[in-house]
Amino acid sequence: MSTQPTVAFLGLGHMGGPMAANLVKAGYPVTGYDPVPAAQEQATKDGLALAETAVDAVRDADVVITMLPNGRLVLDLYDEILPAARPNTLFVDSSTIDVADARAAHDKAQQAGHRAVDAPVSGGVAGAAAGTLAFMVGGSEADFASAHPLLDVMGRKVVHCGDSGVGQAAKICNNMILGVSMIAISEAFVLGEKLGLTNQALFDVASNASGQCWALTSNCPVPGPVPTTPANNDYQPGFAAALMDKDLGLAANAVRANGVDAELGLRAAELYHRFNTGGGGGLDFSAIVTDIRTRSSQENASE
Repeated sequence: MSTQPTVAFLGLGHMGGPMAANLVKAGYPVTGYDPVPAAQEQATKDGLALAETAVDAVRDADVVITMLPNGRLVLDLYDEILPAARPNTLFVDSSTIDVADARAAHDKAQQAGHRAVDAPVSGGVAGAAAGTLAFMVGGSEADFASAHPLLDVMGRKVVHCGDSGVGQAAKICNNMILGVSMIAISEAFVLGEKLGLTNQALFDVASNASGQCWALTSNCPVPGPVPTTPANNDYQPGFAAALMDKDLGLAANAVRANGVDAELGLRAAELYHRFNTGGGGGLDFSAIVTDIRTRSSQENASE
């Protein structure tokens, strides 16, 4: 009989599914719930027990992990499942949501007699599958310590960022950096192309100079220099542009609410929103280079 805490995992999509599968591989008994048939089918293959409802999934769980698209869904789900959970259940929300929503979810859990941390992730689908995600955790020291062993299975880096909601703060700040840097890298490649510089030559220089960054060396937006990137696979997403649009929107809201002079962050939010709503949302976020290239050609043609 397993001595590991029992886990309910709610939200078994592209991120949640592989994360839950890694817990099963590590010996955790995991009961999952997701309304999507394809997610249910894959979860069964991965060794999860499936519940018919989210409430059924949490009844006997020691830990409840959620991975959902937005804060409204998290709060609504908490209203549904908190009364059904056993006292002192640990709730771990790995969704990327607004800081205020994360704190509201934490308060709901505490008021219902439970513990809670916000633990958003970075690393995309590949990181979820490989168990190499980075977790940014907000909550008390004690609750962080309780969650850490499970997070350590699903991730390579687990950082306690502070109190409730601060994990989400770290996530939106990190993704604001990522969005701005991907746009800058993409603009540089398009400029290089206009100036007769090959993509490989620019990569070889920038990756070994002051332009070096993760967006360039790990998720290079042009085909060729880094063979494993989405650019070499028709921009099939590791991290979809629609999600970057969402995350930069959260960052922009926080920027405005806190009076921060963040011109590049706000502009990046505008550019990804335009790309997402213009049809690029299903592509990897690095595909914004194609939008920059297209618009650059259009501007030249109109001169």
